[in-house]
Amino acid sequence: MQIRRFYDIGKVLLQHGLDEIIPARFKPWYVRFARRCVFWLPNKHKNQSEGRRLRLALETLGPVYIKFGQMLSTRRDLLSDDIATELSMLQDNVPPFDPEIAQDMIKRSLEITDLSVLFSEFMAKPLASASIAQVHTATLKSNNKEVVIKVLRPNIRQTIEADVDLLLSIAGILKQWLPDGKRLRPVEVVEEYKRTILDELDLLREAANGIQIKRNFQDSDSLYVPYFYSEHCRKDVIVMERIFGIPISDVTALRAQNTNMKLLAERGVEVFFTQVFRDSFFHADMHPGNIFVSREHPENPLYIGIDFGIVGTLSKEDKRYLAENFIAFFNRDYRKVAELHVDSGWVPADTNIADFEMGIRTVCEPIFQKPLEDISFGNILLQLFNTARRFNMVVQPQLVLLQKTLLYVEGLGRQLYPQLDLWKTAKPFLENWMKEQVGPKAMFKKVYENLPFWNEKLPEMPDLIYDGMKQLKRLPIEQQKHHEMHIEAIKSAQKARFYSHLAAAFSVVAVLMYLFEKPVWCSIGLGLFGGICWLMSWRKLS
Repeated sequence: MQIRRFYDIGKVLLQHGLDEIIPARFKPWYVRFARRCVFWLPNKHKNQSEGRRLRLALETLGPVYIKFGQMLSTRRDLLSDDIATELSMLQDNVPPFDPEIAQDMIKRSLEITDLSVLFSEFMAKPLASASIAQVHTATLKSNNKEVVIKVLRPNIRQTIEADVDLLLSIAGILKQWLPDGKRLRPVEVVEEYKRTILDELDLLREAANGIQIKRNFQDSDSLYVPYFYSEHCRKDVIVMERIFGIPISDVTALRAQNTNMKLLAERGVEVFFTQVFRDSFFHADMHPGNIFVSREHPENPLYIGIDFGIVGTLSKEDKRYLAENFIAFFNRDYRKVAELHVDSGWVPADTNIADFEMGIRTVCEPIFQKPLEDISFGNILLQLFNTARRFNMVVQPQLVLLQKTLLYVEGLGRQLYPQLDLWKTAKPFLENWMKEQVGPKAMFKKVYENLPFWNEKLPEMPDLIYDGMKQLKRLPIEQQKHHEMHIEAIKSAQKARFYSHLAAAFSVVAVLMYLFEKPVWCSIGLGLFGGICWLMSWRKLS
């Protein structure tokens, strides 16, 4: 099955001419020869641009590959305009499936015989169509509110599971054969991705995630989350408030209404760091198709977020290490960054701190006090990869979602306000967060939070102290008993070993006497003595 899927993927890539996008210098003779051997798979899209061929190929391959294209689409600094523009169409402009199938799924999931039971109006033509689901607009009959209905694509789980299983097989091969296989941990990364994308297929989980983030940003000036009609939400269908905003990628429309672009970009950074460090619960699919800007109050812009199928969380340890890393990085304390990486186990304990510090300084120092427009992200990424390889830095699968989201945020900031100083914007937030986590204020806050627990346990304290003191008094006696029991056990084992050796000797002599035709009663007698010794050995052990 996997071999067949692997062939299908190669077929799609070749028939869309994606091999022609690779520069000739990266294709050795045997690769060119192999391409000529598969002559029955010609490029069928020669008249199309490279970007369009790439987009069509990803659409054909399915959701796993469309997700990859969505992530790439935010990095216009790494791609040509043609490819970036075409890939941006993957955000919400994937070919839709039959509206009749969508209506049947809605009726079956909501257990209604006709859509008019719940909706006074329903638009059969999809409002948007993405890799996992498509969206239809409707009007609720109960309150006359406009809503959107999100419906999973039919049979999407089987397609995704087949592709991810293939990726797991490829990751297993890479782990064994790549020089950096163990450091890069490809299997663990793909397993984390599998868990994430399969969670996205449960729309009830998405609704719960959206409700949680809405509660976290209640009355916020930075982010608005639509209302979810939880009574109409199921595993493959959800109903939520319809929003009317400007897509974050439509910079022309944002500028036309005089949106404060600087404040908008800064608030994007603020929303990201707030979700990660304050809430430890962040929207991890922040491609432009899922982010809008309210049309109201352009001087005080408000983000609108949708599609909460993929969210990330961090442990307390990872969150603390990341915050300390960021602050040390913003303060240009590269030695602290190096020490934190060693302490957290992200690089080996025997790493030369001074060398590692210099490697980090070489990458980071040139980008400080520069706006995003003056930073070559591709060059920095290449240097980071080289530094990670040189110092054997281990990939952390639990942070892959966070890293992907940070790429989204940096890419959006670059589009919205290229003059944004990302470091200057983020530093005050992280410093304030760290102050809340350490110091007297944080200590008193933790004590206050634990007061109900201590209030419940306080009456038991005298009894617990008395029992503890009594056990402490008896401790030497108990230790003496355990010591004596240990000595007895050793003696018993020694005796058992002696009897077992004796039994073996008697048994061997009895067999030899029988073989050399000595009197039978001698063999029987020695055998009996051997049996008695085996019994004594067993009793000593038991």
